[in-house]
Amino acid sequence: ELADAANGDELHRAVTLLLLRAGLPEFITGIFIQGDDVVRVGAAECDELLAVDHRVGRVTPEGWLRTVGLHEILFPEHAAFRGVPAGDQHAALFGQMCTHAGMAKNTYGTGCFLVMNTGSKLIESKNNLISTIAWKINHQITYALEGSIFIGGAVVQWLRDEMGMLKSAAEIERLANQVPDTNGVYIVPAFTGLGAPHWQPYARGSVFGITRGTTAAHFARAALESIAFQSYDVLKAMEADLGARISELRVDGGAVANNLLMQFQADLLEVDVVRPQIIETTVLGAAYLAGLAVGYWDNMEELQTQWKQDQRFKPAGDASNIKQHKQGWSRAIQASIAWANLDR
Repeated sequence: ELADAANGDELHRAVTLLLLRAGLPEFITGIFIQGDDVVRVGAAECDELLAVDHRVGRVTPEGWLRTVGLHEILFPEHAAFRGVPAGDQHAALFGQMCTHAGMAKNTYGTGCFLVMNTGSKLIESKNNLISTIAWKINHQITYALEGSIFIGGAVVQWLRDEMGMLKSAAEIERLANQVPDTNGVYIVPAFTGLGAPHWQPYARGSVFGITRGTTAAHFARAALESIAFQSYDVLKAMEADLGARISELRVDGGAVANNLLMQFQADLLEVDVVRPQIIETTVLGAAYLAGLAVGYWDNMEELQTQWKQDQRFKPAGDASNIKQHKQGWSRAIQASIAWANLDR
């Protein structure tokens, strides 16, 4: 552990060193509590921070807030506060209250980030996923599997900015709903290679199945479906490592406002996809951890009552059509990888 509850200065120095070493001094997720006020500062991607017990102790403004340049703004010169460091996606997992083994969440941003709770067991992935620490509470470590998708919502930005098919990202659902399906079009948005579970850095974006009748609406629908297909690949790898199927997928991030995407995701996975009332779950998870640290909530069971469902998307697709869609996606992925391998 980097520090104990009696020595916040040691914690500050250790965390600052880790962030500087990673080149991420500005990316700090912190929930700071002073009296009844809760303030979030930044967002983090440092997994090393998760080795710290959630009971972080007291850290002075002269230490922590000067690191992020907000000391003079947020607190008086001699105020003391408590901080809970948490990695971005791990905080989101906690914010989704995925606190039991087998529970999983997917964050749909410019990329997609799936994390599955594996409980007290560290699973060494045989399917190209990352084994990680989810959190440590009361000296008990919870582990997780993680899979990152490089291009998620960024494919919508591509249609808007580079292809000129959209004026705004919000238009894509209306455009995609103009057609009942993609008419056989598949987009593999490997603009920067393929992430989990394929890990093909030399793969490049590809479009398959275009005909004379292909329209912008087909492109829009294929782009949305590509996000769901990539998430499907990662989740199937997680289930293979876990040796069991999930009962539902909890979702968050900006793209979950798209009902068409969420319904197609449920159809592909053949499980419920659940959108919470609060979709900014990273800050929510950090707040939950901070609340536990200072005794605002007594236990995890009390926190479970805080999580609220907004909408549940149930599988409703035709089984034969879904099977055909999956086969088409698999062919598209294989062709995209084969294209890259021909150049090497």
